[in-house]
Amino acid sequence: MSTDTKSVADFLGPWVEPDFKSSLIARCREAWNRPFRDLSRLELATLIEQKFLVEHVLPVARKKLQEADDDTEMFNGQLAEAIDYASKAA
Repeated sequence: MSTDTKSVADFLGPWVEPDFKSSLIARCREAWNRPFRDLSRLELATLIEQKFLVEHVLPVARKKLQEADDDTEMFNGQLAEAIDYASKAA
């Protein structure tokens, strides 16, 4: 069953703002309510690296690698590296 139309919030509930701020927190907050299929390569890599719903995010991330680069990754190949690491850890 495809979950690409689901969001992190659909599985984990509403965002709860932590007591501190960081760019990582901001990226997670921005991605929280958007469907997985609408997330950027950076947002998908972030969710995978932070171990948020990896089993649901990985299929979407693999599809995203087949699309044109959206120029959001912090370094070239970040999403591919996150996918590779998560796949080996599973």
